Amino acid sequence: MKRPDKKTQAPELPPEVRPGQSVELLKELHILTRDGKLNQDSRRKLKQVYHLYQFIEPLLKDVLAEHPGVTLVDHGAGKSYLGFILYDLFFKGLHDGSHIYGIETREELVQKSTELAQHLGFGGMSFLPLSVAESTTSSELPPTIDVVTALHACNTATDDAIDFALKKEAKYIVLVPCCQAEVASVLRKNKGGQLGRNVLTELWRHPIHTREFGSQVTNVLRCLQLEAHGYQVNVTELVGWEHSMKNELIVATYKNLPRRRPAERLHEVLSTLGLEEMDQRFYTGQASQSEPATQTE
Repeated sequence: MKRPDKKTQAPELPPEVRPGQSVELLKELHILTRDGKLNQDSRRKLKQVYHLYQFIEPLLKDVLAEHPGVTLVDHGAGKSYLGFILYDLFFKGLHDGSHIYGIETREELVQKSTELAQHLGFGGMSFLPLSVAESTTSSELPPTIDVVTALHACNTATDDAIDFALKKEAKYIVLVPCCQAEVASVLRKNKGGQLGRNVLTELWRHPIHTREFGSQVTNVLRCLQLEAHGYQVNVTELVGWEHSMKNELIVATYKNLPRRRPAERLHEVLSTLGLEEMDQRFYTGQASQSEPATQTE
């Protein structure tokens, strides 16, 4: 009896690979091996991206329900794992001008991502060799953006991404903050002057607590800043990112909510902790002076 020719049999893909997903993309991202297998590290990486996609997909659908052509900017894109997976699972089926922009300072990564997008025929993807701050004024980006993401954008890059989103009038902002050192450095610098006046200084008197407390306060200030610009903010944990201590997910939705109270609370926190010099970093502008009559549901 003649045995079946194994070369004609398509390799069986791991169950984690979704129907219609580009196997070639997963191989190029080194999530799948050349023979279509997943190792443990790649399986965990794919699980993380899928989990984040569950948060982002409803936001993209909501934008499309309002108007055709959703624009998304991914700051600190790195190798653009998130951008490529988003495009493969959601954007490649759209033919309405929808676009993903990857912002990354390392030009070699920008070049590789550009070449991969061209190779895969992902025409709705662009990659720019810019810092987050530079991208805010770049003419290569549209004046308004629907969704802004920043995953593990180090230190002040997350705050620059918030500034970008506010100036681009983004409806949705998705952040996984990382390496919040700036607030901790100011707490450390002003610690001596605060010790005798404020008992709360005990929360960051020891160096390890200064770092941890500074990280916590940074994200609290970011949430208050977003609320002071009319956003509804939800903070949760990214399940499946257990290997990283930086697994806090901040999702902000613009709803034109009242601004005055969060703006007042933000300035009160800065004053209480001796962080007044950071007022420009966590700016509220004129937000607190223009209250809507009622909250938008």
